[in-house]
Amino acid sequence: MADPSSYRPRPGEIPDSPGVYRFRDEHRRVIYVGKAKSLRQRLANYFQDLANLHPRTRTMVTTAASVEWTVVSTEVEALQLEYSWIKEYDPRFNVKYRDDKSYPYLAVTMNEEFPRVQVMRGHKKKGVRYFGPYGHAWAIRDTVDLLLRVFPVRTCSAGVFKNAARTGRPCLLGYIGKCSAPCVGRITPDDHWDLADEFCDFMAGRTGTYLRRLERQMADAAEEMEYERAARLRDDIGALRKAMEKSAVVLADATDADLIAVAEDELEAAVQIFHVRGGRVRGQRGWVTDKVEEITTGALVEHALQQLYGEESGDAVPKEVLVPALPDPVEPVQQWLTERRGSGVSLRIPQRGDKKALMETVQRNAQQALVLHKTKRASDLTTRSRALEEIAEALDLDSAPLRVECYDISHLQGDDVVASMVVFEDGLARKSEYRRFQIKGFEGQDDVRSMHEVITRRFRRYLAEKEKTGEWADGEGLTDGEQRTEDGQRTADEQRTDGEQRTDGEAGTAGGTGPDDDGEALTHGPALKDEDGRPKRFAYPPQLVVVDGGQPQVAAAQRALDELGIDDVAVCGLAKRLEEVWLPREDDPVVLPRTSEGLYLLQRVRDEAHRFAITYQRAKRAKRFRAGPLDDVPGLGETRKQALIKHFGSVKRLRAATIDQICEVPGIGRKTAETVAAALAGATPAGPAVNTATGEIMDDEDGAPETTADAPGEPVSAGTPDERRGQEK
Repeated sequence: MADPSSYRPRPGEIPDSPGVYRFRDEHRRVIYVGKAKSLRQRLANYFQDLANLHPRTRTMVTTAASVEWTVVSTEVEALQLEYSWIKEYDPRFNVKYRDDKSYPYLAVTMNEEFPRVQVMRGHKKKGVRYFGPYGHAWAIRDTVDLLLRVFPVRTCSAGVFKNAARTGRPCLLGYIGKCSAPCVGRITPDDHWDLADEFCDFMAGRTGTYLRRLERQMADAAEEMEYERAARLRDDIGALRKAMEKSAVVLADATDADLIAVAEDELEAAVQIFHVRGGRVRGQRGWVTDKVEEITTGALVEHALQQLYGEESGDAVPKEVLVPALPDPVEPVQQWLTERRGSGVSLRIPQRGDKKALMETVQRNAQQALVLHKTKRASDLTTRSRALEEIAEALDLDSAPLRVECYDISHLQGDDVVASMVVFEDGLARKSEYRRFQIKGFEGQDDVRSMHEVITRRFRRYLAEKEKTGEWADGEGLTDGEQRTEDGQRTADEQRTDGEQRTDGEAGTAGGTGPDDDGEALTHGPALKDEDGRPKRFAYPPQLVVVDGGQPQVAAAQRALDELGIDDVAVCGLAKRLEEVWLPREDDPVVLPRTSEGLYLLQRVRDEAHRFAITYQRAKRAKRFRAGPLDDVPGLGETRKQALIKHFGSVKRLRAATIDQICEVPGIGRKTAETVAAALAGATPAGPAVNTATGEIMDDEDGAPETTADAPGEPVSAGTPDERRGQEK
């Protein structure tokens, strides 16, 4: 690892003017290319104290061994030179958009004597008109098949064309009228070129003029009683309209524009582009890039614009480009686009109307593309294996952590404090082994104490399961107060609490709350099952425990393991702010490369733990708000509670009813009726219901729901829903 001070330019050596700079490594390979309005100010940012640099930038400057620059006269020239150098050197630390050459285009080879319509991929060629890109090649062929009736342009390959010219017989398309057969001289080269030019005009969105001309010709033919010709023109118009219907109108003012949206997280970004011509979406494409440098959304947009229009000119650059964020500064980029088009280009953020609505659609496509990319990446076996190996190497583990457990604490300003445990085996989520915990050891907000309690409870159960399976002598490894009862059942502090049902829609996901959970877990043979055949819940120790947090949370987790005498489970923490990996008893974090598959896996585990915890916390809070006196009646399920409320109309009337009257409700026996009456008699009646929107006191006779004083209905919370979500952890 190089010391940046070893190659730092001397003071006054760097010019204070626009330019482009290159960082090279010890092998003289270019690893980063950047541009600057002032080279002196920009390069000075790279040679400050390493502790002040972002981890991604720190990795770049310590990998580099030299820096060089080229002075230019304007920022636009800097933009053009930066693009050309990125294409030439392919630097490892620059933003790279993947899959940018894989989308099929509809191409018309206007550089040939007899232009040909075909599907093309890869780099664009000079003299070829391109339309698209399209999501699938079959979509291009369907469109061409409809248009060949009206524009019978050549579509055959050079070999087929030469063979037809040699034999004097056209191909099948020439016989059925879908090719003008220039190969056998049915049309002159100039007329065929004009036909291909009309095809290009129609594909470019200039459809209205051509359709009106065909309609006039059809009317003239009908007036002259040339009905067969009029019928052919009618069918041609129908084919063109059908081709146009394949791309719906999205902008009523026949706008030509490209819309660019970006979806991003800490490691990656997905870019989606919709190409709108004549108010219709003519093409769509998308890219995914690794964020190997600290970069803003505006900078991502700038790189996308370079990728899109770096080799384009003329009408290929639209009059309007709509983006989610503007590059900083925006003037050089806008001037560069204007030069490439040859006329003014508007680069802006849509604020209202149809264009803003379409931008939201493009944004949703970008989000879905990012999710799909992550799913594919996570499902790749080679990638998962490499991720586990990178984690083992970074944390100095003896072997790859095949089972990883991650813990997160969630609460809303200290209320409803819960925790989650998610499990990943061989890099994949094992949702059947997820567990949830209620923090019971204390009241209030203390993430460090909560983490210590959760780790203690989870691994206390692990030790108890080991004791039951006879893996050690009775009592070995258990601290005082952790012995089992004689019948092997859980002690009183481990009993299930009320309201710990399965939630979150996880198929087979353990609900409950961690050690208090009776959900099923994975089995690996009969030795790991209870006597009644149920699989054990905490019999499998992880090789690695990940906690959501920094040094304090990691220290608490390690202290819990030390107190239980467990020394074969590694612990680490992932801090959100800089994605640093913290280890116990270490003052400095481990910084994994931003392109590391190991870091990506740790982030995915951490994010899943956070999602599972906050979902449970919200469910508990919502249930507390909805709680009523009937919830405490033993054996009374949701169906019979609803039947009672429906029969009596309110809890107030149910409280006033006699046992015989309660027995009249279908499904309610006398014993249940007595239990309900006793429960309601002991509950404190609630105050009058209040309409939270108007402040009006509502009469219970009008059907207002009644709640208990201890479990009020939905309160008027301070702040907006977004503000309340911001208070959740």
